[in-house]
Parts: sequence; structure tokens; C-alpha cells
Amino acid sequence: MLNHQLNPNNWIDLYSDYLFNYTISRVNDREIAQDLVQDTFLAGLKSMKNFKGEASERTWLISILKRKIIDYYRKINSNKGKAEIRITYNEDSESEGDWLEERVADPFDKTAEYTIENEELGDAIHKCLNKLPEKQAEVFKMKTILGYETEIICNELNITASNLWVIIHRARTAMADCLKENWF
Repeated sequence: MLNHQLNPNNWIDLYSDYLFNYTISRVNDREIAQDLVQDTFLAGLKSMKNFKGEASERTWLISILKRKIIDYYRKINSNKGKAEIRITYNEDSESEGDWLEERVADPFDKTAEYTIENEELGDAIHKCLNKLPEKQAEVFKMKTILGYETEIICNELNITASNLWVIIHRARTAMADCLKENWF
């Protein structure tokens, strides 16, 4: 068993560049990335007593940062109708994701009809997401809406890759069925 110790006095010197580079590649905004790294250090200080020494200091800080990034995206995607969602809407797995391009109005063409259609679709998507079991909804959002890598989701939720794909398949099937009833 590893027995790493925390030394917050060295965090900025040792980890700030690494954490910033990790964050900027995910949020693509310098100011937000800096804020998230700062929030990570603050959360690390507040939860030092929970550090078990089973991982390195950097790994522990990255796990905190990942949660901060997830929280950031949850916050900005919480507005109804704002999330871009890709789902399989038929049994042909080759066309996965095409549904969005085929059904949602061009964002640069702001006619009233398309604006209303997008708002109605956004409402229908959120209603269907709310009907999913909690874990399915969470995995679906992380993978499909936030675009997280499989490895990150598996680590965050402590599930295997094969379990993730089963959950994603079930969530997509349920979403497609729900949207057929409530949208088409």
C-alpha cells in the first residue's frame, strides 16, 4: 500500500501548470481554467483530512479537478434547451449521431419556426432525461452531452468500460423511445 503525504505548500509550484493544462484542454477558456484550478486547490485544502494516501498528491488533486470540471459543465448545461444531444434514433448504429444534424434547426437560421422547434425539442429532451434512472441519466450526460472520454467516466463513477456501454445503450434506447412518444 502506498502512503503518500500531502504538502499543500508545494502545490502551486509542483502542480499548477499541469492542472491548468489539463483544464484548458477541457474548457478552452483561460479565465475559467484558472478559476477551476484555484477552486481545486481550495477544495484540496478543505478536504485534506479525507486524503488516505492511496494515490499520489497529483492524482488526488486531478480527481478533485475532474469533479470541478463536471460541476462547471453541469452548471452551464442546466438551462433547458441549451444542451446538444446526440442519440441513436433507429436500429442502424452506423447513423448514430445523425439525428441531431437531421432534426435540429441550423443555429444560424433564426426563423421563428425553427426557434420554437428547438425550444420544444430541448424541453422534450429534458423531460426524457428526467425519466431515466439516475445512473443512466448521469452516464448519458457525461458521455453524450459533455463528451467525456470513457476512461474518465469509468474512473469518476467506478464502473467498467463494458458496464458503461451497457448503460449508454440502455439510456439511448430509452431516450429514443421517449422522444418518439413526446417529440415525433
